[in-house]
Order: sequence, then C-alpha cells, then structure tokens
Amino acid sequence: MFKKIKLYTVIFLIFIINSPAKAIDEITQGATLSIEECVELAIKNSPEIQIYEEYIKMYDSRIGQSKSSYFPTIGASAGYGYNNSNSMIRSTNRNNFSTQVSLNQLIYSFGKVFSQVKMQKFYKIAAEFDLKNAILNTSNNVKSTYYAVLAAKANVDIQQANVLVNERQYNRTKAFFDEGLVSKIDLVNQEVYLSDAKINLISAENVYQNAIVALNNAMYIVNAPDYQIENTETFNFKDNYAEINLLNIANTTTKDDGTIEPKEAVLTTQVEKTDILENYTFNKYPYTLEESIEKAYKNRPDLLSMEATQKAVNEELNYTKKSYLPDLTGQVGYNWQNNAYYSTNGINIGAYLTTSNLNIMETRLKIKESKSQLEIAKKNVDLTKQNIYFEVQNAYINMLQLEKNIPLMKTKVKQTLENYELADARYEVGLGNFIELQDAKENYNNAQRDYVQTIYQYNVALVNLQTAMGER
Repeated sequence: MFKKIKLYTVIFLIFIINSPAKAIDEITQGATLSIEECVELAIKNSPEIQIYEEYIKMYDSRIGQSKSSYFPTIGASAGYGYNNSNSMIRSTNRNNFSTQVSLNQLIYSFGKVFSQVKMQKFYKIAAEFDLKNAILNTSNNVKSTYYAVLAAKANVDIQQANVLVNERQYNRTKAFFDEGLVSKIDLVNQEVYLSDAKINLISAENVYQNAIVALNNAMYIVNAPDYQIENTETFNFKDNYAEINLLNIANTTTKDDGTIEPKEAVLTTQVEKTDILENYTFNKYPYTLEESIEKAYKNRPDLLSMEATQKAVNEELNYTKKSYLPDLTGQVGYNWQNNAYYSTNGINIGAYLTTSNLNIMETRLKIKESKSQLEIAKKNVDLTKQNIYFEVQNAYINMLQLEKNIPLMKTKVKQTLENYELADARYEVGLGNFIELQDAKENYNNAQRDYVQTIYQYNVALVNLQTAMGER
C-alpha cells in the first residue's frame, strides 16, 4: 500500500511538471489567457502552495536524519595535562599528553530505527497530499472567480444593450409625444426607465471590476496589465473573450455634468437581440452520485493525507513500544598516552547492548498516549469520509438542479424575446400601450440576466463537485 501511494504521488507530480499547457510565468500586456493558464499562474504564485512544498522538504530531511542512525559515528579527543607535586621527600613536575579516537556503529536496534524512518516517510506522504489538496483548492478558487468574470462581462453586455434599447425607445417615445400620439407621462416614464438602465449598467460594471480584482487576487497577481480571458466549453457566450481592464471597460462616455451616455444609440424599430448565450450547449454530467462518491474516496487528497498520517502515528506507536529494547552497537577505538614516566597506546574492539536512560513508567505512559493518538487518527479518517460523502452529495444535487434549469431558462429567454418583439410591434403601430412594452422589455432583459446567472452557477457547482471528488 505504501508503495502504491508513493507511486501515485510521483505520477501526480510528473503530471503537473509535464502538463501540456504552455508554461506561463507572468501576464503580458494584451495577453489572452485560458482558464488552465490562470490556474497555472495561481499555483506558481501561491504562498500557501510554497509553504507545503517546504513541508515536503522538511520531512525529506527528517527521513535522512532517521536513516543517519545506520551510519557510524566518530569520536576523537586530545588532551594535555600538567602535574606539579611537592613533598618533604621530593618534588615532581610532569607533562601528560593523550589522544583517543573511536568509531561506533549501530549493529541492530530491534526495529526502532526502521519504525522511525517509516514514520517520517508516511508524514512526508501526508505532506505531499496536503500539497495536492492546496493545489486543488487553489484551482477551485481560480475557476470560480474566472467564471464570475465571464458572467459579469455577459451581464455588462446585457445592460449595455438595455441602455441602447431604452435610448431608442426614448427617442421614439419623444417623437410620438411631439406628434401628439402619446401623453407626457409616457415620455417621463421612459426617461425614468432610461435612467434606471444607466444605473444598472454602472452597477454591472462595478460587479465586473470586483470580479476582475477577485481573479487577480486568486492568481496572486498585483498590478496586472490589461489582458483577456477565453470562454470555456461550458461558458461560451458570443464574445469569444472577456477583456480584463480596470479602466474604460464600458462602451460609454461621460459628459461634463457627470452623466454617462452610450457612445452609439440604435434608432430602429427592430428589437435589439443580445442573445449572449444563443448557441450555448453543454454535456450532461456523466457520473451517478454513487460513482462520484466512489471517485472522491479514491482521489481526495485530504482523505489520503489523513490515511497516511494514521500510518505514521501507527509507526510512532511501534517505535515507542520498542523503547524497552536495547541497541546493539560495535566500537573500535585507539588511544595513546605519553608522560615523563611511560608511554602507552592500544586498540580496543567491542560489542555492547545498551539502553539509554530507560524510564519504564514514562515509556508505558508514552505508549498509552500513542495509542490515543492512533485512535484520534482513525476517527479523523472516518470523519473525513463522512464529510466527503455529504459534500459530494450536496454538490451533486446543486449541480443536477442547475443542469435541469439551463434548458428551461434558455426557453424562457426565447419566449420573452418573442413577447417583447410582439409588444414592440404593437406599440409601434399604436395598438399596444407603454406599460405593456416596458413589462415585455424588462422580462426579456431579466430572463437574459437570469440565464447567464444560471450558467455561471452551474459552472461553479460543477467546479465544486469536481473539487469534492478530488479532481481538477
């Protein structure tokens, strides 16, 4: 099992390094980024991911430290002593020189070192899965904010078209009023609707700006230049790109009095069709709930990290139990001593069974503590599995509901457009009233906005489900 986990980790890291997406280090002016490239930038820049990378290095060093017990230790000492003694019989002065060198080698530790090495290896595996989990969460955050930008851009386009529509209707209503065909109240009401449309456009632009800031923040990029992001397969509205620019993002101009006007006003009797997602198609999710949960249990890095931690704690318990056992060591030494009376040197070789400051009561309590830690680790694994089950179930239900809503919302857009075209035509020839026209226009505008919002929510729900399953 240990070898399999290690193999999966290595395969994952190789996949990241050799990803087919082109490497990107920073955003250049006017660049066009895909969602995969934005995720790549975030992974490269994330301080959290860098912290987990250092944790892996730390545990790799601890593995080496544990293995170092298999290597010999060298001890050496050199000394000089001076002795001066006086008595009634005689006085002596003596210089004493000594040197000692020893080589100690652990021969057998009764499994203690082996358990310690395995423990650190499992902790390293847990850290590698923690890194994968950080990458997974970073990817989720970037994708969610990426789709928020696409949705905000689509809503800006809808509101811009709504301003143009209201501008056209204002000019037409004014012309009818000048000819005495409509009352003053219709003209005033149309002015109110035009003002509301401009306010809604400003609000949409503000949401768009905030979405851009959130995306830059998710990629950990400060002072990002102007760039564009591509549509995705599951969010492909008419404009192929969404422009990322914190300035001049609207097709509007500001007058001296501070009012915002569209650069161009469409003065036709035909209804302006926004149709942001006219050709939108998507594939239904291919897995059942049971299959999704099974994949989550297999792929979730936080669960795999918990399982690796449980194995590490188990090895720690084994190590503690073996504390009662001695170490078998071998020693080779050489010593030399010289003074005024004699000079000696010699070689000593020996093997020893030793224990270091064994406290039986303390060791028993440590074993008891390690057993409790192991039980905690097992319960954490069980708790994580339960949380994963409900997390996948909740994400699956949300995604499935939005998946069912998409075709209904698309039909609603077509229906409200048809109703708006009929109301516009009736008003044009004097058969319809102003309230009927405005209601039809608002219904069409709201239906488009709700359609885009549903597509956005579906994409976020799909990303959340994939994340809950441990997939990027």
